[in-house]
Amino acid sequence: MSARKTAQMAPRLRILSPKRNKLLQTGWEGFFPYYAGFPEVFARELLQSAELRRGAVILDPWNGSGTTTYAASGLGLSSIGIDLNPVMIIVARARLLPPTEADHLKPLAAAIISRAYSAPPILDPNEALLGWFEPSTAAFVRGVEQNIRRSLVGDMTKSPDGIHLDKISGTAATLYVALFAACRKLVAPFRSSNPTWLRVPKEPDARVAATQATVAEYFAANVRDMSAALSAKLDADLRIANPPRAGECKINLSDTASMKLRKSSVDFVLTSPPYCTRIDYTAATRIELAVLAPLLIIGARALGKQMIGSTQVPSASIEVDESWGKTCARFLKALRKHPSKASSGYYYRTHLDYFDKMSRSIERMSHALKPGGHAILVIQDSYYKDLHNDLPKMITEIGVEHGLSLERRKNFHLRSMSDINPGRRSYVRPSGATESVLCFVK
Repeated sequence: MSARKTAQMAPRLRILSPKRNKLLQTGWEGFFPYYAGFPEVFARELLQSAELRRGAVILDPWNGSGTTTYAASGLGLSSIGIDLNPVMIIVARARLLPPTEADHLKPLAAAIISRAYSAPPILDPNEALLGWFEPSTAAFVRGVEQNIRRSLVGDMTKSPDGIHLDKISGTAATLYVALFAACRKLVAPFRSSNPTWLRVPKEPDARVAATQATVAEYFAANVRDMSAALSAKLDADLRIANPPRAGECKINLSDTASMKLRKSSVDFVLTSPPYCTRIDYTAATRIELAVLAPLLIIGARALGKQMIGSTQVPSASIEVDESWGKTCARFLKALRKHPSKASSGYYYRTHLDYFDKMSRSIERMSHALKPGGHAILVIQDSYYKDLHNDLPKMITEIGVEHGLSLERRKNFHLRSMSDINPGRRSYVRPSGATESVLCFVK
């Protein structure tokens, strides 16, 4: 059967607003409030309406906090989630913890806290946590992390050939998320109006000085709440007649531009790629990366340079590629000629880096998608000064170049973070942004 006929016979996908709603982030969902992405109800309704066959494989190449893989698993579907940020690998794996594991979380946390009290570690002078915490606070936080690692991180994760965070157990990941949340609460004074940015104290005296008891209570309270939320989820699942068996899920730490997936091995893609708005996604998880430092192969800055949408200038020279489409070429030409400072240098080069990585990623994604399969991408437009960055149209043209056909597009208008930037008043442009749900078929 041809891809065209398959697309014509496909069910009409149910597309809700992809905007995150804090009111929906309650219970188990409330522990994964990381910036960007779409709500679980958006993913669940889309996947249900797709009427996928038993054994179908769902892919999210920018899995983030794991909304797609969590929704797919709950519907009994197999899924693959890929992300380059180790923090998001931990969060996505924690999200998949079976509700039956709720009962042993509190005893584990109590034992970890007890050991942290009895033998706080001696800090390395280069300890990442010292960026935000004064030494005794940093030592206790590291002691909690160290005991999670010693108790629950085994040979599959710490193998002789390196660290494999994508193999960490769901229990260990959940306790790490509880520690992440405790640290986020402690560094609240350093949050900015931009939800993706966590400031670093300029002076050592400005660092957080919290008692061991405070750190322990924050961590223990998070574990208690997570245990209770999982127990409530288990009770809700037991009230459902013949609930679907959780689908198999693989969470992989990988770069989307070079991810290795078998040709035509994926039935459905649901994802939200990084927007072209110069968001530093590693800066959004600075404190979590500091907590994970002993398990990381590279530092936060090197990791940030690998990201799509990196704020760092690429090392290699990149030229505009015809496969990026005419809309992208016109935008980049206008950006290069823009009179504002650094447009022809820094900003032009970082945008080249973005579209180069994005095009290669979409090519890999299309390679893995089966003929007739659907790919749903949530994309937001933006502005560079007064230039409209019509990213949904650009991604559509890149998708077509790599074998995808746009079947449907649904737009949602929303408030944009750029509206709070005082510099935007210097340029005439509409307020807000358009978030587009692009439905491709291969």
